[in-house]
Amino acid sequence: MSSPQPTVAPKPIDPRGPRFGAAITAVVLAVILILGPGLPALILLIIQAIAFGLGSVVGLAAQPYGLVYSRLVRPRLSPPSELEDPRPPRFAQTVGLIFAVAGLIGLVAQLPVLFYIAIGFALVAALLNSVFNYCLGCEVYLLGRRAFGRPLATRFVPANPS
Repeated sequence: MSSPQPTVAPKPIDPRGPRFGAAITAVVLAVILILGPGLPALILLIIQAIAFGLGSVVGLAAQPYGLVYSRLVRPRLSPPSELEDPRPPRFAQTVGLIFAVAGLIGLVAQLPVLFYIAIGFALVAALLNSVFNYCLGCEVYLLGRRAFGRPLATRFVPANPS
């Protein structure tokens, strides 16, 4: 029997990036809810679903809001006091994608209740992250890790703040 190989932690990220992305996501989702079922909401929801999909599948650095943060916002800020593991926010992007797809199904299938509930839940999660720095999807990820006996340290103090 061989012992399991230790997993290599991915490169830590600036925790302010996902919070910035959550603020933009909250605005987009609020506009979608205000527009209600219709073509403009469908177009915005497709764009948001693509953003969630990129963040989930490719990584937070490829997510459009992450690109805006890293290229335009981050250079103007001081270094973060700590860094975090990107896996919980990436999981949160997957959860957001699931709710966006549910909202799309509600729009296409003409099920407005599904549309409003899915987008409403996603909006609440985005607001919790952007306003209170509480990432609901991240917490679900960490609870799952603990439940399966694989806790994860998510905060890292930068060794060389630069």
